[in-house]
Amino acid sequence: MKRRSNLRPLTGTRAVVRAVSVLKALGRSASAYGVTELGIATGLSKATVFRLLGALENEGMVARDGHNGSYRLGPEMISLGTSALSTTHLREIAHFELVRLTEESGETSTLEVLSGNDVLVIDEVQGRFLFSATPEIGRRWPIHATSTGKVLLAFAQTTRSLPRLAKHGPRTITTHAELDRELERVRQHGYAFAVDELETGLVAMAAPIKNHLGHVVAAVSLNGPSSRLTPKRRRQLQAKLCAAAKRVSRRLGATTPVASASNGHRAEIAL
Repeated sequence: MKRRSNLRPLTGTRAVVRAVSVLKALGRSASAYGVTELGIATGLSKATVFRLLGALENEGMVARDGHNGSYRLGPEMISLGTSALSTTHLREIAHFELVRLTEESGETSTLEVLSGNDVLVIDEVQGRFLFSATPEIGRRWPIHATSTGKVLLAFAQTTRSLPRLAKHGPRTITTHAELDRELERVRQHGYAFAVDELETGLVAMAAPIKNHLGHVVAAVSLNGPSSRLTPKRRRQLQAKLCAAAKRVSRRLGATTPVASASNGHRAEIAL
């Protein structure tokens, strides 16, 4: 039988906000928290934290360790999180951001994921210009010659072995050493460019999307001709692109910086 706290919970909207801050603090910690630690983490008094914990414990949102009295997220919170994840769909969440990116830039935006040694386009919004990139949904592109592929390789959780790097455009990366250097730059900056790499005159830029575990699971990109996506224009759009990727990541439950999602793995090229 579940033991219920006799402590009277705080009431009102402010109590809800404070309770949420306690739950977030527990969610950010890999270990259990005591009342004093939670007070420091949330900026709340020990008395307030203690009363909030009593209410949350009653509802199964937190659980208390019987030995040292510390708290962790409870079974009901875990169940809610699992339910939220089961109803989360990457393509549905990201589509609005693709629409916004295309409206702001005029260029074609895409959502892409890894598929073997290629990237796969799973959603797109066409640009408004007559001369635009046209990466059809379901189309595959070589991972080493695309901005999305660079992002997905750079932040991969496991080492990926690639076949010989074929040349597609005048500036395609075709050597292990060159790709290694490029992926390191992507990890440092948090985004990638591909200029004249897939084909002459095509510019693409991509940013990573993370899930609730902090793993990069997709990339969002903008694509267009170099005549429009000049270096100056790319710098202007890069911030919008990264912001869009971060908003999608947050809706997927991501809370950690992109760089922390990478374990430093590098692509291995089988020549």
